[in-house]
Amino acid sequence: MTTARRQLIDAESTPFYHVINRCVRRAFLCGEDALSGRSYQHRGGWIVDRIRQLSSIFCIDVCAYAVMSNHYHLVLKIDLAAQQALSPFEVIERWTELFSGNPVAAKFLKGDSLSEGERIQLDTLISDWQERLGSISWFMRCLNEDIARKANREDGCKGVFWEGRFKSQALLDEQALLACMMYVDLNPIRAGIADSLQTSDYTSIQERIEEVAEPATANISLKPLLQFDGAATAAEQSGIPFHFADYLELIDWTGRAVREDKHGFIACSRPKLLLELGISDDAWITSAKEFRRQYSGMSGRWDAMCAMKAKYGGKWCRGKQQSQAIHPH
Repeated sequence: MTTARRQLIDAESTPFYHVINRCVRRAFLCGEDALSGRSYQHRGGWIVDRIRQLSSIFCIDVCAYAVMSNHYHLVLKIDLAAQQALSPFEVIERWTELFSGNPVAAKFLKGDSLSEGERIQLDTLISDWQERLGSISWFMRCLNEDIARKANREDGCKGVFWEGRFKSQALLDEQALLACMMYVDLNPIRAGIADSLQTSDYTSIQERIEEVAEPATANISLKPLLQFDGAATAAEQSGIPFHFADYLELIDWTGRAVREDKHGFIACSRPKLLLELGISDDAWITSAKEFRRQYSGMSGRWDAMCAMKAKYGGKWCRGKQQSQAIHPH
């Protein structure tokens, strides 16, 4: 039975979520169709540009992404503090970048006086729109509808482009976030369509590496990816709770391990993050290869997974063995 989205996404339990969506009818997001010989590579750019645009409007940060030939992955963070801090003017301004406004909202923006009834109506609109600006469901709706319209227009057809509603996983702690980001960033290497991080097109790790190499080329008109914030204290942290240098070391090490033709190229020294978190090599490589299949709607420490499931009346979680393997303490 399909689980209600409110049971899968609860920003108060965790702000971090892994979402996936897949095409239907042998449709392509990017890559080449071997049967027709047609290239859809440019569609990867559609996804990347749209998620960055939506991140600038919604109070949702992008931690990681990977656009594959017929599906895509995102790791998102809901910024509750930013959502709650929006002024009425900011809420209306952001929402009307995506949807046609409302006459009452337009009067408010122009500074016209409002009647009592109009004021009540405006307060309701602002409350609804503000809630939606922190909603992953609305973020995904705006992303998927836009891409589907473009793809259908380009293909000269009508109908469903996505196989169904997006799938989501709650990432309940640092280990789950790290394992999921690694899984997402390594998708092209694991699939054998790229042999290095630098050639993994339409991935967040490629973008991050390029920004470090040539920071002047970054698109300042778009909201940047959520930054690594390992130097901050727990109370001050607002980004990804690791150092980027440590993440880069670990993903390079892991990427060599998940490629079947590169077993002998693994460095003997273990990456710093694995040592700090106490995760065994085997458990980590399993997560990098099979994160999506190891868990269902959430990932994290086993007791936290069970607690979140029980909160919404569930009785069973998947992933106990792997959860305990990457949370050894």
